[in-house]
Amino acid sequence: MNTHGTSTPVGDVAETGAIKEVFGNSIPPFSSSKSLCGHSLGASGVQETIYCILMMQNNFIQASANVDTVDEKVNGMPLVTERVDNAELNTVMTNNFGFGGTNASLVLSKFKD
Repeated sequence: MNTHGTSTPVGDVAETGAIKEVFGNSIPPFSSSKSLCGHSLGASGVQETIYCILMMQNNFIQASANVDTVDEKVNGMPLVTERVDNAELNTVMTNNFGFGGTNASLVLSKFKD
């Protein structure tokens, strides 16, 4: 899962809280590509979708960069801080949130013939 992850204490904790609520005890590994490429505002959604497709095609999970400390509310969650190779990804999800409640999560899966 690629989180919106803008590295704001309130936003990141709210997002991880929502992830816990949706996935319960089955939270997939997650990271944020914004830590690697920055926040491109309106283009973030398409950029992060491309990154997710590349990870799924090449079987890896990018790490969140520059993670020195983690909020105690995130402890125990599968935050990816080192690249994971041979990830065998068949489905990916990316979260995109905007001001005023414009929020979306996009789920993509590999095509099976």
